[in-house]
Amino acid sequence: MQRDAADGFILVPHVTPGGLDEFADTVVPLLQERGVFRTEYSGPTLRHHLGLAPLTSP
Repeated sequence: MQRDAADGFILVPHVTPGGLDEFADTVVPLLQERGVFRTEYSGPTLRHHLGLAPLTSP
């Protein structure tokens, strides 16, 4: 069982403009090492990443 987890982060670039790069360079790799953040994407579109069916053309 996993406890004390967060389901997301709110990053505000206009408050800490340099903080986004630092977050991406330090926190994301740590989360990936722990297996709680993806290391690759499942397809080429956002729908694929969210596990949604592709849209069909009319």
